[in-house]
Amino acid sequence: MHLLSKKWIAALLVAIPLGSAAQSVFELQDPSGKMKVNVTIGDDITYSVSHEEDIIIGASPVSMTLTDGTVFGEKPRLKRKSNRSENHTIYPPIYKKKSIKDHYNELTLEFKGGYGLIFRAYEDGVAYRFTSNLKKPYLVEREQAVFNLPDNPKIFAATPKGRQIDGVENQYHSSFQNTYQHLSLSEWDKNRLAFMPVLVEGKNGKKICITEADLLNYPGMFLNVSSDNKGFYGEFAAYPKDISVEVKGLKEVVKTREPYIAKVEGKTAFPWRVMVVSEKDTELLCSDMVYKLATPAVEADYSWVKPGKVAWDWWNNWNLYGVDFRAGVNTETYKYYIDFASKFGIEYVILDEGWSVPGAADLMQVVPEINLGELISYAKQKNVDLILWAGFRAFDLDMENVCKHYAAMGIKGFKIDFMDRDDQYMVDFNRRCAEVGLKYKLLIDLHGTYKPTGLQRTYPNAVNFEGVNGLEEMKWAKPGTDQVTYDVTMPFIRMVAGPLDYTQGAMSNANRENFQSVYSEPMSQGTRCRQLAEYIIFDSPVNMLCDSPSKYLEEEECTKFIAGIPTVWDESLPLKGEVGKYIAMARQKDDIWYVGALTDWDARDMGLDLSFLGEGRYKAEIFEDGMNADRVGKDYKCKTISVPKNRKINIHMAPGGGFIMRISPVRN
Repeated sequence: MHLLSKKWIAALLVAIPLGSAAQSVFELQDPSGKMKVNVTIGDDITYSVSHEEDIIIGASPVSMTLTDGTVFGEKPRLKRKSNRSENHTIYPPIYKKKSIKDHYNELTLEFKGGYGLIFRAYEDGVAYRFTSNLKKPYLVEREQAVFNLPDNPKIFAATPKGRQIDGVENQYHSSFQNTYQHLSLSEWDKNRLAFMPVLVEGKNGKKICITEADLLNYPGMFLNVSSDNKGFYGEFAAYPKDISVEVKGLKEVVKTREPYIAKVEGKTAFPWRVMVVSEKDTELLCSDMVYKLATPAVEADYSWVKPGKVAWDWWNNWNLYGVDFRAGVNTETYKYYIDFASKFGIEYVILDEGWSVPGAADLMQVVPEINLGELISYAKQKNVDLILWAGFRAFDLDMENVCKHYAAMGIKGFKIDFMDRDDQYMVDFNRRCAEVGLKYKLLIDLHGTYKPTGLQRTYPNAVNFEGVNGLEEMKWAKPGTDQVTYDVTMPFIRMVAGPLDYTQGAMSNANRENFQSVYSEPMSQGTRCRQLAEYIIFDSPVNMLCDSPSKYLEEEECTKFIAGIPTVWDESLPLKGEVGKYIAMARQKDDIWYVGALTDWDARDMGLDLSFLGEGRYKAEIFEDGMNADRVGKDYKCKTISVPKNRKINIHMAPGGGFIMRISPVRN
């Protein structure tokens, strides 16, 4: 009887806080016990995150306010809590590794009023999301998403280069491209937004990468620093109202916005708020968190989604030489690009801006200089496929017909550009592009857009996303732009979100002193080997060769090597790295390994451990910075070596340099 009484008392102690104003605390740990989330329910809802003994996120409130005055999270009344665990393997059709371990613990809190919160704890981070069971449509006025950070940490963050609208910069209109600022939280300019992901330097060398996942029909989140410098809070672009059309009909500009951020039709799950936690910088380089949190694709045959390389025209300004025709947007030029692609086994050629009639916003109108049917037929004979560029507005106006028409002609995909926003309308546009593209078996490369949030899992044909300060920025880079440092910073931050359309492969390479931004004949910062190594370091299932075929034909040794590098992998391993300084990674496809490395503007010697190769004999084809690469960026040396039995090699990189090798087994 005494024991029974104790049980009833214990039950009451648990049950009473759930339906009262008293404070209740719920703890969630990941399966390893390293990550811990505490959720406190009182007059509001707060969460905190710790890793072992280190506070990652201090107590931070969460809520969502609807336009009718309803507030999810205000005076919450808990109806039900539940826990579950998951431990399975994901096999992505297109990814940087063959399989992903998905192991987490989950806490679900359901509240009176038709809403809930879900928290997940993984060994490498945590995430939470709101859910709603409301059946009628409603409008979200704002969301409170807070990430309080202890001890005024240093951060890596990039701010939008907002477009001028009626003479005023609007940060909600940008291409989500900029280099990173590295400064303390309190030093951030609070008049500036930061676009995600952002990276926080925590205690004991730990890093916290903050981003979002499963963004399908809701505005993307920006971050700003709170007035008291305690942490970040989320900001969102409101729903567009009045829109004007600019730039030859290619772009839209939102003049006014609604007093709400999102329209919701009924029952829904909102995006995940994601905090990836690393004990070592290298752990960020191959994070799977965003992919794991995304809505899985419908089961189907995705074998037609073909990754590969793309010969690209726009960056090199159609600058062919040594030919007997006038280069430009015309049939002769693109036949030359197709011949080049065929020669080196490059899977695709893209027809970038200019193939359709400018100003018409009608992708059915092809310029008279191009015979598209002839080009498709010619490319097919050469075992090359074509991808078409499309401005956002023209694609949006006639998406279904455009996809149906060009898929029937034999076009294999679209590169869509100039979205330049992440309000709810534009987020849904990206999803619709993937959905309609999937219907007609078209690859979708979302250029001119925000960071990925897992759409590539939901729609495996959505292969690439820009949202990166890629090589195209070198065409107009302002003096002082430091792309070299960006290249060894971005993979630890932006690449956590997913693949990127960086468009590397420049054959004109300059050191810091000699670099100039030249629109029509652009160059890269850093060495030739740096450009080669970026094909290993950067994730990009459909990867551009940005330079002119004429230059590549003069540099056949490099071109053959680039063309042979896979774009999806069986395994990806970070070897060494420090944010903003250097990176070394290994990637495997079948029985071939590639190792790539980048450094900042400091020359660097690095020892690499290749023990991942296992037993057997191996040879390595190596491209390394030449003796004078610090003066002449294109200076490189190519050699073949036997991999030492102890699997140790030493490499040297020039300032702004790189290193790459292809390792293959030696058959007896």
